[in-house]
Amino acid sequence: MAKHSIGLIPGDGIGPEVIGETVRVLQALCGIEKKLKLDFKKFPWGSDFYHKHGKMCPENYLTTLETFDAILLGAVGRPDIPDHITLNELLLPIRRGFDLYVNKRPIILYKGLKSPLRDYVPGDIDILFFRENTEGEYSPMGGRHYEGYPNEIATQIAIFSRLGCKRIIEESFEASLKRKKHVTSVTKSNAQGHTLVLWDEIFDEVSKQKKYQRVQTNKLLVDAAALDFVRKPEIFDVVVSTNLFADILTDLGAGIVGGLGIAASANYNPNGKVPGLFEPVHGSAPDIMGKGISNPVATLFSASMMLEFLGEEKASSRLDASVREHLSSGNTTPDLGGSGSTKSVANEIIKKL
Repeated sequence: MAKHSIGLIPGDGIGPEVIGETVRVLQALCGIEKKLKLDFKKFPWGSDFYHKHGKMCPENYLTTLETFDAILLGAVGRPDIPDHITLNELLLPIRRGFDLYVNKRPIILYKGLKSPLRDYVPGDIDILFFRENTEGEYSPMGGRHYEGYPNEIATQIAIFSRLGCKRIIEESFEASLKRKKHVTSVTKSNAQGHTLVLWDEIFDEVSKQKKYQRVQTNKLLVDAAALDFVRKPEIFDVVVSTNLFADILTDLGAGIVGGLGIAASANYNPNGKVPGLFEPVHGSAPDIMGKGISNPVATLFSASMMLEFLGEEKASSRLDASVREHLSSGNTTPDLGGSGSTKSVANEIIKKL
């Protein structure tokens, strides 16, 4: 096992709290998995940095980050800075700069958690969602014309390339081979007849590849998919969708399995030549900042995905199992109905390692 360098961006709100406890758990894990070596370096980028320097991070920050094996991020965003600044000046450039075109988000109803959906119990919902992460509706192309005048116009151009669609769809099919061999594609191609018809065509092409001949497929429009996420989530196994639709549906997915406090994500390029970015989905949650009650589970699950990305499968499985065992114990944070603190949750997980 090699020593892995991890760049830490705690960021804003509860980000420093969940990152701090996650690092503590990872350090304890290194004490158990003797061959696991993690070297952490923290960067003070985010909203405080913006108020001091007029930007979210230094201009050369991607050059700094590219020397790391992986990046662990807490959250970015604060009410006193417009969201489009925090997103476009820190997070999205990392995804695009390193071409981290895969955004993987598990949606699992874990033992010990209760779904708001009637009659669903742990084990009934287990979805692996693949989000296209570098183009689509989040492409930074467009502009504003006649700004400030009554006839002002704003455009945002969605970019869908054959390469971009094919590679994320293929990644979802590869994942399906290790699961139930079923992939659902979600678009709105009845209304977006150029970009998402291209997506549909490529999805069909990929499904016909010889190595995927055993994979069953389904195609849903995003409104129908949202309905079925609530009505019959058990029909989904692997789901692949566009940057915007996947962003929305995975938050809905988190809602049906316990909330954003457990929602993890991995941003990576399968070529393994650039660092992956691992982060909880929940955001900065400024309303509970500093109260010590933020749930570190989403960050810990993200850290488990990071270890898997680094090739540390044994350590990844140990951490994942310990977090799952914690959830089944009921000693959770208030967002899951418990009375635990960020620190007490981390302490319990360390004991279960």
